[in-house]
Parts: sequence; structure tokens; C-alpha cells
Amino acid sequence: RRPGFRVCYICGREFGSQSISIHEPQCLEKWHTENNQLPRHLRRPEPRKPEVHTAGSHKLTDENEAAYQSAQAQLLPCGNCGRTFLPDRLIVHQRSCR
Repeated sequence: RRPGFRVCYICGREFGSQSISIHEPQCLEKWHTENNQLPRHLRRPEPRKPEVHTAGSHKLTDENEAAYQSAQAQLLPCGNCGRTFLPDRLIVHQRSCR
């Protein structure tokens, strides 16, 4: 990973240290909009920002890893093949998965 970049705990993308504070509220709002449009059985609980209790030079790395794992936890597995997708993409995938 490039130094100084932070991972969004919602979408898993990287942002600069200044822009992450702008991105996260907008990303969470987008997440709510998309989640509310899904069928009830595919809706997920709201993602929570992971708290990392470390000190020293590895703090950013540990925070990024926890944020990445949080974003990956948002993915749902396909019942047929086991691959993971965002809920809206899972519906599309399941049409052609055998």
C-alpha cells in the first residue's frame, strides 16, 4: 500500500488523509440508499467503523487492514459457487451461475 492513504471501511477504496473524512459520510449515505432498495432478505446491517487500539508506526497499517476487512464483510456469497459479491451484483450473478 502507498503511505498516507486510508481505506474506507464501507467500500474498501483508498483515499488521502484529508479526503477520507469527506468521503465516509457520503459513502455511508450511498450505502443506505442502495441497501434500502434491496429485497429484505439481502439487506445488511449498517457497517461500523472498526476501532483499532494500537500505538506506534504500524497504526495506519492496522487501521487500513481493519477497514479493508470491514468492507469485505459486506460481501455476500453466492449459494451456487461461493464467490462473494455486493448484494446488487449478486442478483445479476445468480442469473447465470450454475
